[in-house]
Amino acid sequence: MKNYKMILAYDGGRYNGWQKQGNTDNTIQEKLEGIISALAGCPIEVYGSGRTDAGTHAYGQVANFHMNWNGTAEELMDCINQKLTEDIAVLSLEAVNPRFHSRLSAKAKTYEYTIWNSKKPPVFERKVVFWCEKPLNVEKMKEASRAFLGEHDFKSFCANKRLKKSTVRKIYEIEFLCTADKITISYHGNGFLYQMVRIITGTLIEVGEGKRKVEEIPSILAALDREKAGFTAPAKGLALKEVYYEEGLEKND
Repeated sequence: MKNYKMILAYDGGRYNGWQKQGNTDNTIQEKLEGIISALAGCPIEVYGSGRTDAGTHAYGQVANFHMNWNGTAEELMDCINQKLTEDIAVLSLEAVNPRFHSRLSAKAKTYEYTIWNSKKPPVFERKVVFWCEKPLNVEKMKEASRAFLGEHDFKSFCANKRLKKSTVRKIYEIEFLCTADKITISYHGNGFLYQMVRIITGTLIEVGEGKRKVEEIPSILAALDREKAGFTAPAKGLALKEVYYEEGLEKND
């Protein structure tokens, strides 16, 4: 069997997240496994680089699967795309090193959260942005974001209160891109906890609205208490932008 790596884009608006679940087949993973298993003639498991929440989008989700296929990788990609719905697409597909695993081999990820900051509603982008009518002080948000840089225990920014694994993560960079009506916050780190980006974003929005002070962020981190942080920004404004791997690992030796 060959190990195939694919990069996916999807609008997560009508799906219950990436990961397959026992009570629904309306997940990205489930849709892919159904199509690929039908092409293979046997059950095929698709491994994603990580879970994305219900309603969250992706520009560069990475997944891999093992399969016997006599054609080219491009032919396989075309076959999959022909059977996918219009809100999911395979952007690239290639045979890679047998040791490659989309989740276990991942070294870093970039997520983007987009806020529509205007009194006028986002008619054409309403499904992929969070509409915040109140003017935001972006400079205050930038100042507050610096407290998240580096390695910290992000337990205060994790929605899974029963998580037994380490909640320590490292954020390398947080960037703001502002246009007339949009604020896009880019988070680059070695990994992210359940709803971590959305909770950080909600907290930064509260700073931008004047509901919180910049100086509060270190104490929220130190509290290790989800109740101390801000609201969870809606899933529709979040997108997985890119997943990074060790150079050379993906080569098909």
